[in-house]
Amino acid sequence: MTHPLLLELREQIETPRLLLRRYRPGDGEWYAQMSLKNKAHLARYEAGNPVMKINSADQAEVLIREFANDWSARRAFFMGAFNKQDGAFAAQIYIGVVNWELPEFEIGYFADVDHTRQGLVTEAVKAAMDFVFTDLGAWRARLECDDGNVPSQRVAEKCGMTLEGHFRQNMRHADGSFTGTYFYGLLRSEYLHQEHQ
Repeated sequence: MTHPLLLELREQIETPRLLLRRYRPGDGEWYAQMSLKNKAHLARYEAGNPVMKINSADQAEVLIREFANDWSARRAFFMGAFNKQDGAFAAQIYIGVVNWELPEFEIGYFADVDHTRQGLVTEAVKAAMDFVFTDLGAWRARLECDDGNVPSQRVAEKCGMTLEGHFRQNMRHADGSFTGTYFYGLLRSEYLHQEHQ
């Protein structure tokens, strides 16, 4: 296997409606505005997301530069998905390294509050799958989501992933309620089969 630091990785990907790109130094100002706008929207299912800790442009710029360092070191890959028509931020994609030896990667995402239920996250995740299996050479990809988050479950299913497990009531929320976690997976052979259909 090629050493991760020697991989030639695309820094942007186009889909019919989106441009996905890695974050760059200087993105902090708009990223801070996006974070503040989305906090209430993300509170239920994304309480641990780095976006939730952003309160200023400087904090956002530090986070953006940390994302850039993670990309360069091949620890994680954060991308923004932007609407090609107006350039608006539509979603964030996260690709985390689970195991370089296999290799296996985890995909995460969130939609901007103004861009939900438009199929944009599914479009972005399909592009991320292509990045994972083509650029990173993945053997498998996985995705976790709250068992109460039906839109997120639909994204996984529309991307051809298989439900592999369910941890019941393993999360307690601020309101005292409990939910569980669904675990989805996609193997390289399954991804290649989908691409050739």
